[in-house]
Amino acid sequence: MKNQLYNLYKLRKQRILCRLNEFKTFFSNNVCWNFTDNNIVLVESKKNHNERLFEELSFCLLTANTSAAMSAKSIDNLRPILEVGNLEKLQRKLNESGYRFPNIRAKYIIEARDKKLNLKELVLSNEKFKLREFLALNVKGLGFKESSHFLRNIGVFGLSILDKHIIRSMQEFGVIGQIPKTITQKNYLDLEKKYFQLSRNLKINSDELDLLLWSMKNGQILK
Repeated sequence: MKNQLYNLYKLRKQRILCRLNEFKTFFSNNVCWNFTDNNIVLVESKKNHNERLFEELSFCLLTANTSAAMSAKSIDNLRPILEVGNLEKLQRKLNESGYRFPNIRAKYIIEARDKKLNLKELVLSNEKFKLREFLALNVKGLGFKESSHFLRNIGVFGLSILDKHIIRSMQEFGVIGQIPKTITQKNYLDLEKKYFQLSRNLKINSDELDLLLWSMKNGQILK
C-alpha cells in the first residue's frame, strides 16, 4: 500500500499543492467556490470577508456524513439566501439540492449565523489549536473534525481532518488498531498525534497527505 501511495503522490502532488494554495487564496481574495463539472473552482465573489468565511463554515456544517460534492452543490444553491433566509427557506433550498439532512443542518447554519461571529478577526488573532477548540465548542454541529476542515479550507494548515476515510487509512497503515466506535475530544486529539506520526513516517506533509488519502478513496481532490 505504501508503494501505491508514493506512486499516486508523484502523479498528484502538483494538483494537491495547487489546491492547498487555493485555500490560502480563498482567505485573502474576494472569491468563493463554485461547483461545476464535478469539480470546485474559485470565482469572483461580491460578498464581504466574513460572509465568505461564513459560507465556508456552512459548507463544513453540511459535509458531515455526506459528500463534499453534495455539500458544495448545496452551498451554491444556498448562496443567495445564506445570510438572510429563514429556517424554512434554507431547508427548502437544501431539499431542492437533494441534500440528505436538510432540517437539522439548516438549523445548525441558522444557529451559527445568529452568533454573528467575526470569523476574520477570530482567525487572525488566535493560535490555530485554540481557534479550533473555540469553534468546536461554540458552533453546534462542527466538532473538532469539521472545525479542522473549515480552518484548512481557509488556509490554516497543520491540523488533522479525521473523518472515517482517514481513520481507516491510518488503520490500514498500522498506526492504530481498532477504530473507536465514538470519537470524543480526547480520542480525536490522541488520533491526531498518530496521524501526524504517520505523516512523518511517510515523509509527506500532513495537509498534502490528507488530500492524497482522500483522492485514493474517491479519485478527486476537492476540499
